[in-house]
Amino acid sequence: MTDPETRARIARIQERLGRGLGGTDPHHRFAGRPLSYKVIAGQTLELRYDEVPGINESEIEGLKRVIGEDCFISVTPHTAETVRVRVVVPSK
Repeated sequence: MTDPETRARIARIQERLGRGLGGTDPHHRFAGRPLSYKVIAGQTLELRYDEVPGINESEIEGLKRVIGEDCFISVTPHTAETVRVRVVVPSK
């Protein structure tokens, strides 16, 4: 279980993604994809999108803007046709 501050932070990020992802994801590469949240070391957040059918730099930058916090994003192969997008949001 995470502390109330971390839960609130996750809720804020989820709200931003829900509100802003449609405008920055015109090809629906993130919409409807499996998304998991993980708390690392008590406060650092990891968001992971699986089964994303390719992605370009502008979509990565759009995702960063929507999240609204400093973050690091990596893209790695997932299957022959898809990639995994991992977002790490460091603790403040």
